[in-house]
Amino acid sequence: MTDKNDQNTRGGCCGSFTNYITSAKCLLYFGHALSTWGDRMWHFAVSLFLVELYGNSLLLTAVYGLVVAGSVLILGAIIGDWVDKNPRLKVAQTSLIVQNVSVIICGFILMMVFLHKTDLLTLYNGWVLTSCYILIITIANIANLASTATGITIQRDWIVVVAGDDRSKLADMNATIRRIDQLTNILAPMAVGQIMTFGSPVIGCGFISGWNLVSMCVEYFLLWKVYQKTPALALKAAPKADETELKQLNLHKDIESNVQEGSHLMGEKDPKKYEFENEKEPGCASQIAEPFRTFREGWISYYNQPVFLAGMGLSFLYMTVLGFDCITTGYAYTQGLSGSVLSLLMAASAITGIMGTVAFTRLREKCGLVRTGVISGVTQMACLTLCVVSVFMPGSPLDLSVSPFEDIRNRLIPSKEFSPIVSTERPETFTTGMHNLLNETYPTKIYTEMSPQPVSLISVSLLFAGVIAARIGLWAFDLTVTQLLQENVIESERGIINGVQNSMNYLLDLVHFIMVILAPNPEAFGLLVLISVAFVVTGHMMYFRFAQKTLGNQLFLCCPDRKTVSNEAESNVSVV
Repeated sequence: MTDKNDQNTRGGCCGSFTNYITSAKCLLYFGHALSTWGDRMWHFAVSLFLVELYGNSLLLTAVYGLVVAGSVLILGAIIGDWVDKNPRLKVAQTSLIVQNVSVIICGFILMMVFLHKTDLLTLYNGWVLTSCYILIITIANIANLASTATGITIQRDWIVVVAGDDRSKLADMNATIRRIDQLTNILAPMAVGQIMTFGSPVIGCGFISGWNLVSMCVEYFLLWKVYQKTPALALKAAPKADETELKQLNLHKDIESNVQEGSHLMGEKDPKKYEFENEKEPGCASQIAEPFRTFREGWISYYNQPVFLAGMGLSFLYMTVLGFDCITTGYAYTQGLSGSVLSLLMAASAITGIMGTVAFTRLREKCGLVRTGVISGVTQMACLTLCVVSVFMPGSPLDLSVSPFEDIRNRLIPSKEFSPIVSTERPETFTTGMHNLLNETYPTKIYTEMSPQPVSLISVSLLFAGVIAARIGLWAFDLTVTQLLQENVIESERGIINGVQNSMNYLLDLVHFIMVILAPNPEAFGLLVLISVAFVVTGHMMYFRFAQKTLGNQLFLCCPDRKTVSNEAESNVSVV
């Protein structure tokens, strides 16, 4: 009897595990993990490939970043509108195929360029090689646009349908998606970095192309299984009736009445023929103007959303140098931090980001979704005070007397008094180039010669302590706004609204890069930190205004009971 109970227990556990891993939710996680892993590998590798191709210069990388940001800024609303107007499975499969095929083609072109670069330099005075650079950036940009469409349809639409009406399940799924993002942000670049360091650029390109080919097939299958297991995905709300549909409906009614009234005078006439004669096809000018109308209507619709202030608040958080991007990493090198230390700091950042996703689910259950955003914002701003303090601590290179354009002038007009010893010879192997790029950057060499004395690490330590700690509030806030958009935007507008949201994020991110271009020297980095904190505070002030309009006097009710939280979640749109 005991053995039979043990068998039933084991069978029940195995059955529950099997049911979970074959559920639509888990299959969606697997597909997202594969997609994100490929994205992170590609985004990390393509920048290094472009640097290596152009002789360890950041020019191609900067051009690529500018093209990507500008494309999403301009086309975000149009991509979202396309997501709204087409069946879910078609959108997901099309964007998946376009994204992965673009990466495969781009990887193949990069392989050919690396193998035959010397020959290409001699053809037509290098114009063939320049054309290859343009083609690589163009195809890579197409892959990024397709990735944007995939993110909108899966993370902003499919996940809502799979969760159904269970808001707690939706919150848990959003948090799990973010945890996958955090892990792949660390592990994927490490994996492809090892391959490129110990191999060659050709091997790196081939590996990424092969990975995307296999991943595309697996993701396609997983999408199909999720679609089969979730019948609601086949039912998509029709877009709101637009003016053309109303005109066609009114025209049809007028035709019927006119035919009935005038038939005794003019004889019988076929209504279909009459409709065909009166119906005009849209002209060429109208078709050309359609994307511009979509762009304008998308931004107007975004402005009119009840969660507009919350979305704008999230966008303002992108205008910051307080993250683990190339700018902050480069500054850390100038302050004496090694690559190994930075890798540990990035790992710590990922851990605090995961802590933020856990805090989000707990806070949402106890305090409600809107209050979770308020608490997250206060937490992030409190942690960023360490970054503000770091600007004025020993070791900070802040010097406002230095012109922000001095670094640019020194590069364009070298001074005879100071000429940093930098080797102009191109590394013979990719391994050496990677080592120079990641561990011996140009600013590091300059500051090694100018400042042989050890630099105090108090300032940079406080800076990164604040950045890492603030990730808890940052990711909890990001999840809050994400779920607010998921819950409060009607189904027929999810694509275009989230497309505009992506455009806003890229716009503020583009502003932050322009700000760095205008003040590139490390002496001005402290000023960039203060400006970044100001933008973060402004973004949270926008969200606080949204929360005040939504909850009113109940905003500062610390721990309402579960019934109150549920009622507030159901009525937050109508209150606004």
